[in-house]
Amino acid sequence: MSVQHITKHNFSEEVMNSTVPVLLDFWAPWCGPCRMVGPILDEIAAERPDVKVCKVNVDEEVELAATFRVASIPTLLVIRDGKVVNQSIGARPKQQILAMLG
Repeated sequence: MSVQHITKHNFSEEVMNSTVPVLLDFWAPWCGPCRMVGPILDEIAAERPDVKVCKVNVDEEVELAATFRVASIPTLLVIRDGKVVNQSIGARPKQQILAMLG
């Protein structure tokens, strides 16, 4: 599966109502650490059909970023059954991101 781009218009359907865990990346194109994490998330999306990998551009989706109190990027959230079950801030290596998924 490829990485899905999330907006306030598809957030409920794609993230909150997902039947599989969602790895949600809050990022921005100008953020260096975000650009480091991007290819890792692409790999995870390709390798893990049991997880939905999604990205939220904080510059375009200010309301969503505020809802989750995102103050620093990249912020990664794992959402299961509509609830945040894990979270990390800053660039992480692939193994640490996979460990967040449990």
